[in-house]
Amino acid sequence: MTRRQADLALLAATFLWGTSFVAVKSALADATPFAFIAVRFGIAALVLAPGTPFRPTPDRAELRGGLLLGALVAVGFISQTAGLVITTPSRSAFIVAVSSILAPVIALACFGGQIVAVTALSRRYDARRLVFCQIATTALLGALAAGLLEHPHVRWTPRFLGALGYTVLFASTICFLLQVSAQRHMSSARAALIFCFEPLFAALTSWLVLGERLSLVQWVGGTLILLGMLAAELPWQPAPERRAVTLDG
Repeated sequence: MTRRQADLALLAATFLWGTSFVAVKSALADATPFAFIAVRFGIAALVLAPGTPFRPTPDRAELRGGLLLGALVAVGFISQTAGLVITTPSRSAFIVAVSSILAPVIALACFGGQIVAVTALSRRYDARRLVFCQIATTALLGALAAGLLEHPHVRWTPRFLGALGYTVLFASTICFLLQVSAQRHMSSARAALIFCFEPLFAALTSWLVLGERLSLVQWVGGTLILLGMLAAELPWQPAPERRAVTLDG
């Protein structure tokens, strides 16, 4: 995969993740947040299982890496999905994007940490196996959260099935496969820069599908946040020092 192909693959994943905020918001009308995560990622793990190479058996380091990715994704999605119950898709996406710019510095935010971990692990282990382990771990932790923190329920309405199908196929399988494959060929800083476009895709989708209207102040504020995130990720080169020219004689 060339650098341009890697950029386009990650941008495609970012687009699909951005549009998925609206689907998740729709699904939460018929399911509790953690139950939705358990069902979504559980089905995604079943979808990925047939094509995942389980031989040779992964060593402990690979298992630890997959479990780390799963834990980071689970905590991130649990927080994000719970937040979508009381906020809008575009605002939630901006919050997620803010966390991603921490990736090149230190893995404090869950999604920022996941970006750092993917960059390191994708160059050492099989991409599909990493994604499977990540998704299966997220499903298990989502089920645990549903059992401990809420009274889980799901209404299998056509609306829910449509949202579930979109998030399983695109935002829980294809996106992660594209991410792991693409980040083999770029730094975590470059990946975080591309992920900055996620809130833009989320806001546009929310406007087109849900009719969400942002005020001028909100659009300006969101634009400034996006520009700030982009500026923070761009490699700034200091201007070369001017040397004084002296003439002899």
